[in-house]
Amino acid sequence: MRLDRIVVVVPARDEAATVSACVASVRAAARRVAVDVEVLLVADRCTDSTADLARGAGARVLPVSLGSVGATRAAGVAAALAEVEPVAWAHWWIACTDADSVVPRGWLAHHERTATAGTDLLLGTVRLTGPATRHALWRERYAAQREHVHGANLGVRASTYRAAGGFPPVPAHEDRLLAERVRAVPGARVAHTRAYPVLTSDRTLGRAPAGVAQDLAGVRHCA
Repeated sequence: MRLDRIVVVVPARDEAATVSACVASVRAAARRVAVDVEVLLVADRCTDSTADLARGAGARVLPVSLGSVGATRAAGVAAALAEVEPVAWAHWWIACTDADSVVPRGWLAHHERTATAGTDLLLGTVRLTGPATRHALWRERYAAQREHVHGANLGVRASTYRAAGGFPPVPAHEDRLLAERVRAVPGARVAHTRAYPVLTSDRTLGRAPAGVAQDLAGVRHCA
């Protein structure tokens, strides 16, 4: 299926320490695809220099005051599609990552190939920063899981996203809920991949109330 444009939506809240590297990595990945790519950073209630740094790195910035990662991601997608006719949605791809993450150079090319082949939702994996000995138990458990859903490594066809109802305005697990919604769309094709994992922060205090950071903290406390 033809692909005309990719929009990479990145939610952020006070991520000045990491956002420049995130945007730079997405722009580097964009140079390896044949279609236009826009990086759209959604700055939710930021009180630091996140927005300015993102603009400086080449992202379009959408300031919002929502306080919910689900609503923030949804606002980014809505802004990206605001001036697009519905007939074009099938040829637009929404990729998602996080502002504390760095995508590999082949990431968007993999999304492009997968979308062109007819997949409607692509679910990828993450890889932690830091040495392998840090969070070793989490890494072991993660490797054993068969399915992963991360907002830091996800892509969806715009028409499928709309048909599924989009990201719900929840403070956590909006990625998993979107995946469930897409699976309920008749004919939707969902793919999982371990290729091109996204490098994400191994911090134990994150912005979302339930995410990788909380998982890491929980495993550390019970180990």
